[in-house]
Amino acid sequence: MMTSTPAAHAPAQAGADYQLLFFSELLDRAVSVTRAELKIGKLTDLVFRLAEPFPEAMGIFIGHGWGTPSEFVPWERVVRVDAEAIIVLPPEGGDRYPPFVDQPGWILLNEHLMGRTILDMDGRRVEVVNDVHLLQSHGRLILAHVDVSFNGFLRKWGFGFLRIRPDRFISWKYVQPLSIEDVTSSDKVSLSLARAQMNELPSEDLADALEEVSGEEQEAIFSVLDAEKAAETLLEAEPRAQRQIVEDLPPDRARSILSEMTVAQIADLLSALPWDDRIDLLALLPTDQAERVRHLLGTSEASAGSLVSNNYVSMPKQTTAAEALARLRSLAPDHDAVTYIYVVTEPDTVLLGVVDLRELVLATESTTLEELMASPPVTADSELGKEDLVDLFAKYHYRLLPVVDAGDRLLGVVGYKDIMR
Repeated sequence: MMTSTPAAHAPAQAGADYQLLFFSELLDRAVSVTRAELKIGKLTDLVFRLAEPFPEAMGIFIGHGWGTPSEFVPWERVVRVDAEAIIVLPPEGGDRYPPFVDQPGWILLNEHLMGRTILDMDGRRVEVVNDVHLLQSHGRLILAHVDVSFNGFLRKWGFGFLRIRPDRFISWKYVQPLSIEDVTSSDKVSLSLARAQMNELPSEDLADALEEVSGEEQEAIFSVLDAEKAAETLLEAEPRAQRQIVEDLPPDRARSILSEMTVAQIADLLSALPWDDRIDLLALLPTDQAERVRHLLGTSEASAGSLVSNNYVSMPKQTTAAEALARLRSLAPDHDAVTYIYVVTEPDTVLLGVVDLRELVLATESTTLEELMASPPVTADSELGKEDLVDLFAKYHYRLLPVVDAGDRLLGVVGYKDIMR
């Protein structure tokens, strides 16, 4: 997933075609017009545009301080990078380069990246960006790696001649900011995985990572997850991490996450939270769902009817296999919900049978659900207690059980995980 690569073999300068540079060694270097002695300032920062596969330099930020406007030298005006100075062409108009004006998608290495925190998802530890490794080639300068070794820290403070251990590089493709807003705000961190990659990780691994960090790092990791993955991860986390995460959740975000949970899962989460947080989250739920959650929290003998989830798929018996598969694709339901298809009458939803998804996939297109269904189905009466539900799951080894009322009408499903919690 993410590799930290020793880079002791990488020279500071590798020939005429390209140079490998460290940002810490460019910081405060003189910027001169045409030759080293004609200094116009010093490099205060480097401006990059976030792009795939690697960010590219847009220019040099020269900060003068004391009320004097900054100057921005476009990278195409850079002639070469010498040991003593960075040589640039004269300004095209006037005696000075124009002040720096931020643009969408731009970041400044010193301000937005150096010293920032990243999470090493492989090693479950927090690292700090001590330096940035740059590649200059054919007039372009790209951001290749970040250096999280102590050597980078030493270079930053002018002790680059000391080498404590090999450099540890992390490729930029694993250090992409979550968004432009995240990288340029003071309360966010850069992460070692891109947004899409974060949502592909197992919830258990994400929960473990959340428990290793706190504060800003934890908030940033959790903020990048979509609602479904956030719900799964929150349920896997330890109570301490759950309390920390919930405390910082905006109401709209909390509501969307709760909508991905069953009543039993919500009750399990709320049982680990302080009273004030519990009340705040209950207020975000629909009235009937909030009452069911309160019932679960207030009693040790919950019934199957109070534990049901509406996250299931039901269809009439005359539906063909082709029609059923097409409908599943159009619904794009949660993967747990498509383990079974519940065959019901319409419109009173009396449960007739259950079709395993594997049977459906292997069936011919014209086969009906009535032909495929297992009937009569194994069901749980809505008044059944938790201990009896546990016995049913132990006997039949199903992931989900349909819950019915006295008239065999389908009320919802109960998950094995919910009961075992």
